[in-house]
Amino acid sequence: MLDGRTASPNQLARELDLPLGRVSYHIRLLNDLGAIELVRTEPRRGALEHFYRAVTTVWFSEADWQKLPRSARRGILGQNLQHIFGSVTAAADAGGFDAASSVVLRAPLELDEEAQTEIADLLRETIERAREINLRAAERRSNGNGASTTATELAILHYERRE
Repeated sequence: MLDGRTASPNQLARELDLPLGRVSYHIRLLNDLGAIELVRTEPRRGALEHFYRAVTTVWFSEADWQKLPRSARRGILGQNLQHIFGSVTAAADAGGFDAASSVVLRAPLELDEEAQTEIADLLRETIERAREINLRAAERRSNGNGASTTATELAILHYERRE
């Protein structure tokens, strides 16, 4: 939930409808592991509200993903799709697809099991390559070359169609 955004444990607890203590415990754990970082604090009613962002991307191997209970996989999928749909809708409403570099593609396919595996591998490689490109852009920014940046998002979906 902190991938690509900044939020406080209080905000996350409200979004997840969970007790703040439970969310704060997991935030401390993720922070201790270096998966998230403190971005800023803001005074709130005599206390400081802490805001975090992800510094690593959650990535499950195929084997790890299959080990998760179906309910957990569906919950993670639901959160990801909600984020994607919200982001796409906001971008479409605000002209985010107007740039020549924007891409919206669709390819209905009829694949056997081997081809499905090939497509999944191709898409994972594509995301990894996109992350490498993003790291190079971050290096250019940190070198102070003055290049302007644009916040973008890459979402790739490949799924079994259901009528």
